[in-house]
Amino acid sequence: MSDQTILVTGAAGFIGFHVARQLLAEGRPVVGLDNLNSYYDPALKQSRLDILRQHPQFGFVQLELADRAITDQLFAKHRFATVVHLAAQAGVRYSIDNPHTYGDANLVGFLNVLEGCRHHGCRHLVYASSSSVYGANTKLPFSVDDKTDRPISLYAATKKANELMAHSYSHLYRLPVTGLRFFTIYGPWGRPDMAIFLFANAILKGTPIRLFNHGDMRRDFTHIDDVTRVIMRLVERIPEAGASTGSAPARVYNVGNQRPEELLHVVALLEKELGRKAVKDMLPMQPGDVMETYADIGDLMRDVGFKPHTSIEDGIRDFVAWYRDHYKI
Repeated sequence: MSDQTILVTGAAGFIGFHVARQLLAEGRPVVGLDNLNSYYDPALKQSRLDILRQHPQFGFVQLELADRAITDQLFAKHRFATVVHLAAQAGVRYSIDNPHTYGDANLVGFLNVLEGCRHHGCRHLVYASSSSVYGANTKLPFSVDDKTDRPISLYAATKKANELMAHSYSHLYRLPVTGLRFFTIYGPWGRPDMAIFLFANAILKGTPIRLFNHGDMRRDFTHIDDVTRVIMRLVERIPEAGASTGSAPARVYNVGNQRPEELLHVVALLEKELGRKAVKDMLPMQPGDVMETYADIGDLMRDVGFKPHTSIEDGIRDFVAWYRDHYKI
């Protein structure tokens, strides 16, 4: 490993896997970190890792970021110039029943990452936030300038806390930080608890898919290839202190497709690609959910020339092809 080694936390996860693989493809040494918990099928995480481990410039570390001493040792050993922090306990609904898991992973773990970056020479921290920070906002599209002080789930609250923590470290210690508010990411190697994966699995098994608010919901579905492309560009764009960043070298961006899709339309696309009709279970709105997400990505387009390339039709086709191949269906 060289002094150009990048730390990717959550490397066995959905986004982390794609980012680590792309960094390696571009010749960047990567240390991948993951705790390999059982929030969803560990076999899928192992399959992702098996691909990454084929690359000679990839090294893997299994640890809990909430463990302060071991995390500090990792940062001291490698002195990462860049950290892409994508590890977190995900899931809005899961946070309602498992709050302490979110405190440990998303708050304590993130604090230890910030401390590692502060003390051991990190020049840029890129970290995952979430569109869930917009909470009960009704103004569309969601802008990074909108207020985000009304989270409606603990998961959202932890992600907003991450943004505040990152900004404070940026202000106090001049640590350049870039936060990414992700909007409903999907695609090959996706998480089994996410809507498109859940729907595809249920349709093929002939079991009901749960459609909350009776299916009257819209999401800004964003393909993983577009997300990976954004992260690769932002890794190299180190924020500078200035009036636009409130004196701290800190930025936050929406990462979305800038086009909300009707949930029932997405189901229809899955039905078409899978060749089967869905059994629909229409349910009321769930606690912690919102009716619509819609990203304003104007600043992302301006700063790094980003424009989403993947339509929902192409993205669903891409996901289903991977799903059939991976699960031999």
